[in-house]
Parts: sequence; structure tokens; C-alpha cells
Amino acid sequence: MLQYSRLLTVTAALMTVFTASYAENLPTSQGGLSVTRIADGFDVPWAFDFLPGGGLVVTERDGRLFHVRAGHKERIKGVPPVAAEGQGGLLDVMVPRDFAQSREIFLTFARRQGRGAGTALAVGRLSQDNSRLENVRVLFEAAPGALGGRHFGARVVEAKDGSLFVSLGERGDRPSAQNLRLHQGSVVRINRDGSVPAGNPFTVTQGAQPEIWSYGHRNPQGMALDLQGNLWVAEHGAKGGDEVNRVRKGANYGWPVISYGRHYSGSKIGEGTAKPGMEQPEWYWDPSIAPSGMMIYSGRMWPQWRGDIFVGSLKFDYISRLSGTPLKEAEQLRSSETGRIRDVQEAPDGSIWFASESEGAVFRLSR
Repeated sequence: MLQYSRLLTVTAALMTVFTASYAENLPTSQGGLSVTRIADGFDVPWAFDFLPGGGLVVTERDGRLFHVRAGHKERIKGVPPVAAEGQGGLLDVMVPRDFAQSREIFLTFARRQGRGAGTALAVGRLSQDNSRLENVRVLFEAAPGALGGRHFGARVVEAKDGSLFVSLGERGDRPSAQNLRLHQGSVVRINRDGSVPAGNPFTVTQGAQPEIWSYGHRNPQGMALDLQGNLWVAEHGAKGGDEVNRVRKGANYGWPVISYGRHYSGSKIGEGTAKPGMEQPEWYWDPSIAPSGMMIYSGRMWPQWRGDIFVGSLKFDYISRLSGTPLKEAEQLRSSETGRIRDVQEAPDGSIWFASESEGAVFRLSR
């Protein structure tokens, strides 16, 4: 009863602090969903997360972080310098479970490394007036690798044990995804203070980066925990072969040795679609949808969708709903407001929120 009371309180808070400018209807297998514009005027909104008691934090790729409440946004100062070039910049934002006590916020971003840049994770404390990040420090930075502005990843997820997973793209340097001496093309796991957890798979492997949890990834821009606490990623393939993978400790996901896609020139990638010792995707798209933000749904508002995976498409302007065993695309959620989907999140009340790059806005899907 107490849990239900808390949920009602959170729901009321969300409906109070966010003011809709208008609502449209999106047809789905669960009936028409209300599409409500929560906040707009963003320049490439890359990610967002919810604050306890109402409010949002939203990143813009150019390097700005915003606090949003009651339809109004205010810039948060104190963000670390970012390398806003190509696909790089200020990327993911994550509000940890203990925010009410710690007031910490985690950010992934492209950090300058000589003439290039690498994926990094920083943490800072949000001031009581929500205007500034304080005591900002970098917890993790990828070992320097390729130059250029492609394939940074980079999502951050808090595991059930409090450790942090960060996804890293291979920076356009395909062979690096198979090189354990580099962080590129991997998912890394670190403790909240930046140290390496004792249970990581390569801590005693000669020359390997000890933060690596899995490798052989191309550019994982979506990452989420399922309802059992298992980690999943959605990652860009080349031409065809965008993948959804369940991430296992120490596993090799094959890029660029195996792939269901082809190079943009049309030529074959690697050795085919399978090889012993390399994982198969749970699902792949052909043609590619350019997957970005990813969420695995609790079923709070729509019980029939419990455990389903929702992935935003940058190419085809919809949210893909994946379901079943074996996993398959069951539905495409699309409206005039979806556009290029950068992030998808479930709110505490079970509504589904998304950030549209083409609309420069954050929206809410509800009954």
C-alpha cells in the first residue's frame, strides 16, 4: 500500500511540474497514446533523465546541460569542457538511485585528447538551486585511439550493485574493437569512484584494459538493464546489421570480424555472419534504422508491454518495440512528432518519454 501511495505521489508530481503545450494521438497495439510536448527549443538533445520529485536534466550535444521544470528550461553551469565535433560532444546523462542524498549526476562526453578525442565519464554534484554542477571530476577516460569525430557510444547505466556500465564506440577504427589493449568498441564497468571492480573479466589478462566488460562492439548508442538486471545494448551496424545484444561478462560481439551488414560501399564485412567464440545478436535490423536511446519497459502503464525493449530510430523517425523469444520487432511507434529519436526513457509513473533531435524537444507518451 505504501509503494502504491508513493507511485501516486510521483505521478502527481510529474503531471504538476511538466506543462504540456499540446497533445496529439499516436495509434498503437494498446490503443491511441497521447503525445505531449514537454519542453522544446533544444539544439540536438542527446539524452535526458528524471530527477526525484519532478524535473528533468537534458543534454545538448554542443555541450549544454539543462534543468527542465514546468515546461521551462534553465542552463546548468559547470559542465566539463567537451570536444563537440562530428558525433562527439556532451552525450548521456544519468541520475543515480541515491540522488536525493548524493545529488550526483553522471555525464558521458567526448574529451579532448591531443589532436583527437575519447569517450569519458564525469560526475558532479547538482547545487540545491539546480543551477550548477559542483566538484566535477572525471572518473573514466578511454585510452587514446583514433582521431576523427565518429562512434563515441556513449551511454552510462547504473547496475543493480551500484557499479557503472559505459558503452564506447570503436571511433571508426574497426580493428580496435578486437584489441583488448584499447577501450574502443567495448562496454566498460567501473565502480562509482572510478576504480576497477574485482569481478571484471580481464583484470589479470596481460596487456588488457581492466575496465573492459565486453568487446567487439561497433557503436552502442543504446544501453539498458532488463527487469532481471541483465545488460543490453543497441548498436549501429554499417549498411544493414544494426544489432540488439544481451551483454555478457567477457563476451566478444564480433565486430568487425562478423556482421549481418555490409560496408557502405556494398563490400563484404569480415568473415561472414558467425564465428566460434563470437556472440550472435538477439536481433538485427536490415535495412539499418540507426538505433539510439534504449529502454526496457516495466509494464506499469501498459502491462502487455512488460519486458519489451524500446529503441529509438534516427533514420526512420520511429520508436521500435521489440518483444518475444526469439526477439523480433513487434511494432513501430510513429507520429508527426517522433522524428530522429535520440533517447527513450520510462518515467516513474510508467509513461514513456522520448527526445526528438529533429523536433528539438522532449515528449511524453501516456494513456
